[in-house]
Amino acid sequence: MPLVYCGACSHAPGITGRAERADTQTRQALEGAFRRMGDDIRATGPDALVVIAAEHFANFFMNNMPAFAIGMADSYEGPIEDEAFLRIRRTTVPGNRDLSRRLIEQVMQTVDVAYAEEWKFDHGISVPLHFLTPDYDLPIVPANINCQGPPLAPLARAWAFGEALRRAADAVPERIALIGTGGLSHWPATPDSGKINQEWDREFLRRWSANDREALLSYTDAEIYREAGQGGFEIRTFIAAAAAAGGARGTVDFCEPVPIFAVSCTLGSFQLRPTAQ
Repeated sequence: MPLVYCGACSHAPGITGRAERADTQTRQALEGAFRRMGDDIRATGPDALVVIAAEHFANFFMNNMPAFAIGMADSYEGPIEDEAFLRIRRTTVPGNRDLSRRLIEQVMQTVDVAYAEEWKFDHGISVPLHFLTPDYDLPIVPANINCQGPPLAPLARAWAFGEALRRAADAVPERIALIGTGGLSHWPATPDSGKINQEWDREFLRRWSANDREALLSYTDAEIYREAGQGGFEIRTFIAAAAAAGGARGTVDFCEPVPIFAVSCTLGSFQLRPTAQ
């Protein structure tokens, strides 16, 4: 069945962990945007939500760092971070092993992808789910793109991964929603933490909204690192979501720089073309 929803959002741990330190009006607007995205996802009646995230050494490290991975379990636990730090209570999140396996088998037709029957969610997935599915009543299929340990997955391969996920979603009878989660420009865990390159973010989102494949894939890692910091490598998740949208145009529903969250907090979605059911 055709993909029913496609979007992307930020996942910065400060969104929940340092919420009270942000400007109240901005924080409330951001949380409202997350709730609206959750409402929009639920309105499509999905059977599962694929979350393409950038994992932060919670499950994969340099002794085994797949370029792409998908979870294949009936449940997951998260967040892995300290509850007092992230301010999200650790819980069990439902998955769907059978659906995950079928999606993986489809993705494997064109993209080499690892799979994991055990997966601990970190803030990259837990922060968005805290707002989008607060009752944890929607099965999650976690996917990961290596945005942490060079050599990183080339942007063109991230695009191919998104295309493969779209083909997989279209091939199964279940209704699949999909989001990418990550940051735009940010310099986490460095002396520059809190720095935000708003001009670079705006230009990236212009390309993303236009679903301009050539422009999105024209960035080099050297340019990203220079202009958007090591956190900017997470644009791979946004790029994969754009590829999964199948040429649809996107809308940026919210984007505000929040230095205490160390990133331009962003939410956007694509207007998927209606398809006969």
